[in-house]
Amino acid sequence: MADRNAALSLDEGLVEQARSLNLDVAKAAEEGIARAVKSERERLWKIENAEAIAAENAYIEKHGLPLAKYRQF
Repeated sequence: MADRNAALSLDEGLVEQARSLNLDVAKAAEEGIARAVKSERERLWKIENAEAIAAENAYIEKHGLPLAKYRQF
């Protein structure tokens, strides 16, 4: 994947604190964006699959876990 430069407006005080702690501001920003993207994808996946999840939970509530008799815990 190619890197792309992006102009970002960041809280000046926060950037100063990061630099005083010898943090790589660009790397920290990228990691924060990656976490936000992951979190939003997970949230959207749950919304998109809510009906199937509810149906599976209802099945398990009614019939129990498949193969439960083989569980050793």
